[in-house]
Amino acid sequence: MAGHIQDRWFKTELNADGKAVRGKTDRHGIGLRYRARYIGPDGTEKSQSFPDGKKRLAEQWLTKTQADMDGGRYIDPKAGRITFRQYAEKWLTSQTTDPTTREPVAVQIRRHAIPYLGSRPLASFKPEHIREWLAELERAVPASSYRRVIFASVSGVFTAAVEDDHIHRNPCKASTVHVPSPSTRRVVPWTSERVFAVRSALPEQYRAAVDLGGGCGLRQGEILGLPVDEIGFDTGWLHVGYQVKVSAGKLVFAPPKREKERDVPLADSVAHALKEHIEAFPPVSVTLPWQRPDGRPVTKRLLFVRPDGKGAVRRTDFNTRYWKTALVMAWVIPEPKSGERHQAAREHGMHALRHFYASVLLDAGENVKALSTYLGHTDPGFTLRVYTHLLPSSEGRSRKAVDSVFQRISSAADGPQTAQG
Repeated sequence: MAGHIQDRWFKTELNADGKAVRGKTDRHGIGLRYRARYIGPDGTEKSQSFPDGKKRLAEQWLTKTQADMDGGRYIDPKAGRITFRQYAEKWLTSQTTDPTTREPVAVQIRRHAIPYLGSRPLASFKPEHIREWLAELERAVPASSYRRVIFASVSGVFTAAVEDDHIHRNPCKASTVHVPSPSTRRVVPWTSERVFAVRSALPEQYRAAVDLGGGCGLRQGEILGLPVDEIGFDTGWLHVGYQVKVSAGKLVFAPPKREKERDVPLADSVAHALKEHIEAFPPVSVTLPWQRPDGRPVTKRLLFVRPDGKGAVRRTDFNTRYWKTALVMAWVIPEPKSGERHQAAREHGMHALRHFYASVLLDAGENVKALSTYLGHTDPGFTLRVYTHLLPSSEGRSRKAVDSVFQRISSAADGPQTAQG
């Protein structure tokens, strides 16, 4: 057994005859009687107190502590007393991902986890506490897809706590804790009529943004951060290497999502629209810091800038002032009543143009792997899961194949009999 058990209610002293005599201490009958003491792996003394009548429990605790140290499973009791709030804040400040990735994670944890879990010590967490939190989260956040993202961030905090020897296991990974299900809503692509109706409703200065979204599959930030020198009018390719994002409230240049630069085929019709746009609205040099407000300055000649020509476009301003107004004019969302804001239009944001682009390519027979590359997805499997219902069905392809043959034969002067002969 590691360490020893101290009885704080009694002490042994030598009497006048030099014999050991057991007597009461000043603490007799007050507080916890037994203190189990041992030397931890870091060389410092650790202890745990137990009440009167629980000496056997103290001995068992010391035995288990020694077994944990021998088996590499030891957790410092003080480490487990750190609260979720304390550890999560420390974890957030130690993240090394780019600032624009860290910010939403910080919002998720501070807004949706710390208010519910923050005061509880790490070592006290059980699966039931996570289940209770998820029930509260479901009431606060209706979208299961976003709850899933929040849950993943919180689970990441607990995983780090396990690896830092604060707790033995991640309570989020218990079999009785059910991860919020991913969204089962199917993507419903816009029709070409709607795409071009919204395009016509936008100010002329921003209409070509629809061509880039619906004709090249760019994300909104990539459209707003597209430099003119990334457009290969001669090669027929468009390079996606930049986007405009918000970091700590400031606009910055950053690489595309997950830093996946890519090349996208540039259709002649889109190239023509971009040339007309450049002629009417010459690109403007814009200087922004790289990835974070204190990053190195980067200058790019952007296709889309603010109406006054004095800087990059902030997506929230664009959405509020121009995009939603265009949606109203194209009868996509209703016109707001006086004094009210436009209707929330999450499924009708500029991301709808990427879905339209995907539907066009799949309908034309493009394979999922190529589409995944053009969209900048990390995994073609993700692309397939999102758009599988848009793939032409096997029976549909069969009908088209048979129809093409029979229509060709029936158009011959002598009919099918001649072809058989």
